[in-house]
Amino acid sequence: MLLLDVARTSERVASLSKRTEKIAALAECLRRLGPEEAAIGVAYLSGRLPQGRIGVGGAALRQTAQGTHAAEPSLTLAEVDGALTRIAGLGGPGSSAARQEALASLLGRATDLEASLLIRLLVGELRQGALGGVMEEAVSRASGIPADAIRRAAMVAGSLDPVAVQALTQGASGLASFKVGLFRPLSPMLAQPADDLDGALKAMGEAALEFKLDGARVQAHKAGDEVRVYSRRLHDVTGSVPDLVEAVRGLHARELILDGEALALRPDGTPHSFQVTMGRFGTKLDVERSRRELPLTPFFFDLLRVDGDDLHDAPARERFRALREAAPSFAVPQRITSDPSEADDFFEEALRRGHEGVMMKGMEGRYEAGRRGAGWLKLKPAHTLDLVVLAAEWGHGRRKGRLSNLHLGARDPRTGGFVMLGKTFKGMTDAMLDWQTKRFQSLALGTDGHVVHVRPEQVVEIAFNDVQESPHYPGGLALRFARVKRYRDDKRADEADTIDTVRAIARAEVRASRAKGGVR
Repeated sequence: MLLLDVARTSERVASLSKRTEKIAALAECLRRLGPEEAAIGVAYLSGRLPQGRIGVGGAALRQTAQGTHAAEPSLTLAEVDGALTRIAGLGGPGSSAARQEALASLLGRATDLEASLLIRLLVGELRQGALGGVMEEAVSRASGIPADAIRRAAMVAGSLDPVAVQALTQGASGLASFKVGLFRPLSPMLAQPADDLDGALKAMGEAALEFKLDGARVQAHKAGDEVRVYSRRLHDVTGSVPDLVEAVRGLHARELILDGEALALRPDGTPHSFQVTMGRFGTKLDVERSRRELPLTPFFFDLLRVDGDDLHDAPARERFRALREAAPSFAVPQRITSDPSEADDFFEEALRRGHEGVMMKGMEGRYEAGRRGAGWLKLKPAHTLDLVVLAAEWGHGRRKGRLSNLHLGARDPRTGGFVMLGKTFKGMTDAMLDWQTKRFQSLALGTDGHVVHVRPEQVVEIAFNDVQESPHYPGGLALRFARVKRYRDDKRADEADTIDTVRAIARAEVRASRAKGGVR
């Protein structure tokens, strides 16, 4: 397939407003991919390069893109993929110039439309609304496999890409390999924020309340004496956490897949900050010393496999019971109730013990790997959102010479882009200012006066008082008194909170204000 076919499909999908039309356009293109092209085409149409970053920065990309382009299309997907792989592999003295020269040569062989597609892929700004569920539906239509089967396989695989390739090239039989298995980590299930404990409990009915831990997400797999521990991003971190390995190895079950968090605790049992806990996971040298100085304690809140039985499709009630039988010493504190007063007491207990708040989980839901399931809600005393930094402004006065004021965006699941919600320079320490100045310069796409626009990759946790209407921003909403709580290097941009979540918070605040007779 020519790169032009994918570029035209991308352009068409971006121009369509209806979800069904986007799905149809994507499916038509996917059907025409050859077996050797499937992985490339799916990645491009999903807004990603298989190679990730190729080592050419934003300024160099802009300079390179100014060259002349081909009048007629000739580039195939395989040629482009091979060229980008070679460019990404260049290293050593002079490699930056060599990468730029090779990229210029590739773009020179591309038409204007093809070059535009490649540039947007390279900077991570292909916003056409073909992410998540839309692409899953398109793969389903192109392959003739039910969407639920595609979705479940993607949950197990941790990514849609390998599932799409198997579905498009081998049909339904190709999905047989995507099963929950030991030492094949699943993408973690995620929670949605909620504002009101009583209202959430009333809507959910009987629910399991758990401490909301501010630790490092871990997934532990055990087969006999072999134990592997994986991070939120499914990286193998076993070598850095021997204390977690020993804790899991000591459990009686022969086979386990456990989901939870690891915390570094103070002598009084309260948790250290998230940043302190995460320090253990970067440890490669003198691990034993780090373990002695900052031991980790596991708190597991879900069980996905035990002794040959896969439980990810079992009701939460059954998984919770099995967890407490398999790992009683390490199960997160939990209270099952439908009583609002009991829920309030548990919430206050969580705060007294130094935790962020509570999780509320429905008792009948399945484990929705990689998704923000409606059955998991997180409640904190103050609003927080995980947003993406879109730009940063050079500071003045004490902050002169450092990037300070952040432009914040929520994810728009319909377009694949981000909706700006305001700016903030509050809550930043000197160390944070130094770090983010280097970080955002490395992500820079270009400057506009004192504003540095960056690739939308860095997730930041933002605390705020409430949401207000604002004509100044595209979504019509802005965060009041926003301040930086911490950076979330353990999260990808596609895991950030959505504009739909922000709108839901705004609606809830309006309802609460009306109930109290107030005016917003």
